[in-house]
Amino acid sequence: MSEKSPALQPPAADAAAANLWDQAAIGWNAHAGPIRAWLRASTELMLLSAGVRAGQRVLDVAAGTGEQTLEIAARVGPSGSVVATDLSARILAFAAARATDAGVSTVETLACDGEELPFADASFDAVVCRLGLMLFAAPDSGLAQMHRVARPGAKASVLVFSAPENNPCLAILASTAARHAGLERPDPFAPGSLLSLGRAGALQAMFARAGFQAVQSTRLSAPFVMPSARHYVDFVRDSGAPVIKMLAHLGPGAQEEAWSEMEQRLESFTTATGWAGPNELLLVTGTR
Repeated sequence: MSEKSPALQPPAADAAAANLWDQAAIGWNAHAGPIRAWLRASTELMLLSAGVRAGQRVLDVAAGTGEQTLEIAARVGPSGSVVATDLSARILAFAAARATDAGVSTVETLACDGEELPFADASFDAVVCRLGLMLFAAPDSGLAQMHRVARPGAKASVLVFSAPENNPCLAILASTAARHAGLERPDPFAPGSLLSLGRAGALQAMFARAGFQAVQSTRLSAPFVMPSARHYVDFVRDSGAPVIKMLAHLGPGAQEEAWSEMEQRLESFTTATGWAGPNELLLVTGTR
């Protein structure tokens, strides 16, 4: 396995985003277990939709700490390879360490902007992006890049959050944080927000504009199961970069008030066996 760094410094906006995710990297990695359980079924369907199989070279865009990267590596086997990219070099360091610890030598990590992928045309047999594209400032550009680097006949599969009404936990987090931070009520479809690609038909249209054919979409229920609302809030406090950013300018006491209200509102999803926060994902796949 090799680890590389981009040759050029990212633009200021990208540098700020990278710094934000650098700060969340430790928390995101620390919660790898719950994240894996939460996204296990959705990840399986994403890889199946992308046609990931033995011997392929696969690109994992916005790979984060690389839990799904290892799933890809297992599927492509020793005759294949995986390139995991992310804007944050620090979060990718965890992906590289995870591969090393697992004895996997077919994973390469590269810190880069997903809207400007530094790969030759037609370089990959499959491309995937799990819960990353909705955070891109220009997701159209990201999909155009995925189309460019995919080989003819290759598939790209992307997972994003679906409509706001089907992801009430995210809506609670965003609206509560915005109110405490003195911000306007957030537009759920604003570019770069967690729900930005949840508008009906929006992502499918982007795939078509990027040049993908035979575009298909599937809505997937993905409840986040935790022992309690407090556990979920602790997860967000450690790793939820967009929410953390909204509260960053507040003092410690004001931040605690915001987190406490989030927990109180999220208690409504407590069940007889624990806490289950509703989430719905959208899986969209297209062929190069």
